[in-house]
Amino acid sequence: MESAGVWTCRSLLNYWPRCPPLRKTKLAFAKRASRKKFMAEHGSLADLQSRYGTRHRWLMLATVMIGSMAAIMSSTIMNVGIPDMSLQFGIGQESAQWVSSSFMVAMTVSMLTTPWLLARFGYRRTYMGCMWVLLTAGIAGGLSADYNLVLAARVIEGLAAGVVQPIPAIIILRAFDTSEQGRANSFFGMGVVLAPALGPSIGGLLVDWMSWRALFFMVVPFCTMSMWMAMRYVPTTAPGGVSANHGKPSLDLGGLALATVGTLCLLNGLVMLHSGRVTASLALISAAALCTVGFVAWQRVQTQNDGTPLMNLALFAHRPFAMGTTVAFIYGIAMFGSTYLLPLYLQLGLGLSPSYVGTLLLPSGLLLALTIAIVGRYSSTHPTHLMVSFGLVLLALSFALMLTVNLQTGLWVLVTFAILGRIGLGFILPSLNIGAMRGMNGGLIPQGASVINFLRMLGGAAGVSLCGILLEWRLALHGDSLKNTTTSATRLAAFDEVFLMLSFVCMLALLAAWRIRQPHQQTL
Repeated sequence: MESAGVWTCRSLLNYWPRCPPLRKTKLAFAKRASRKKFMAEHGSLADLQSRYGTRHRWLMLATVMIGSMAAIMSSTIMNVGIPDMSLQFGIGQESAQWVSSSFMVAMTVSMLTTPWLLARFGYRRTYMGCMWVLLTAGIAGGLSADYNLVLAARVIEGLAAGVVQPIPAIIILRAFDTSEQGRANSFFGMGVVLAPALGPSIGGLLVDWMSWRALFFMVVPFCTMSMWMAMRYVPTTAPGGVSANHGKPSLDLGGLALATVGTLCLLNGLVMLHSGRVTASLALISAAALCTVGFVAWQRVQTQNDGTPLMNLALFAHRPFAMGTTVAFIYGIAMFGSTYLLPLYLQLGLGLSPSYVGTLLLPSGLLLALTIAIVGRYSSTHPTHLMVSFGLVLLALSFALMLTVNLQTGLWVLVTFAILGRIGLGFILPSLNIGAMRGMNGGLIPQGASVINFLRMLGGAAGVSLCGILLEWRLALHGDSLKNTTTSATRLAAFDEVFLMLSFVCMLALLAAWRIRQPHQQTL
């Protein structure tokens, strides 16, 4: 005979499956699982391809192109407003340059996290998250009344922009056949360059009509449009159809910490070198070198222990990639350094207004977009080393010719020199990334895109600091300062010496550019 306790338990077990609360819970779990499965399938690459056909990859590329416009515009457009910002906050040129440098540092470091974020959260969630952060930081920066808050907004913008930068190259290499990569590169490059080409002109007008705050708000329409398109065209899976792995891989926090500390030590060391604190500067630069050595050693340990290194050193066994990253670092110094230097030269050296500066730079920006559209189509069929080397020569020549400019030189001469340099960039930009990674194992492409962009931006961050430091140093030797309201021939001489340094840097990059070539049959 069963005890009362056993009978009661058995009765409850028999009744429990028919219990209304449990049935509701089961239904809720079932609906949640069904919805999760539907959302995964609904946003997958296969689903989007079935809905949009072969044009899906172009819609996906257009989406990330608009987001990249916002990211790149954020990195360059603030240069037009730096003089106005310096006056409002009462800061010197050395402090004001951190508006550009802080953005560059944050963008440089965050690029290394892109492969992990894509693997962990998927393409759509990663991309839309970056757009939300960029949008929010842009609005916050425009509303900030304190210079430190402006710098904080710039750092947050840089973090989001850095994650976005490698994604288009990954999509082009994975979603497009080799025969279409040139056309895709041309389409993307022209669109991305067009916004920064128009940005300084519009930005100069906004600074004259309103203030530098308006420059922060220029990312709002781009981010909004890009998020709307991402919900429709960016897959939850990778362009190759691989699902996001929500459990693995783990982020290499040790490598990320070493890269961040090393980058900050390098740039702060350069700033302290200018301020005369030589001992502190050398200590920071030495710390940056130690971080670099430690980073490489840590990546080797991660690889040997079957971990997930932040930067897979096997990438550098591919010679075009190794030489391509060297070129990217060196020409990053020249490109971003000149982007910072040229508006200052036109405003504080020649005494032109911000709106006038934007108008002068507009033709060169438009021709850069046109050059990329033409050169990009041939970037997959013509030797990369020839196209990159030719572009570097034109860029070096444009900097060297600036030494012939004086206060009596016609403005059309400046426009011509700027056009020459932008045509050179038009040969480099669409050729370098694709050429450096062509023939690489597909599994290494996300890291390859992140690494080459990381080194380019590291060079750019160093270039902005170097140009600011060298300019202040040469001005002091010539007995001048940018705080003076009037310009002079000695001020132009100081600018000329910085332009000469940039020309030398471009010629130095030629040594690595010529070694990008490699027999087609050799792959990683």
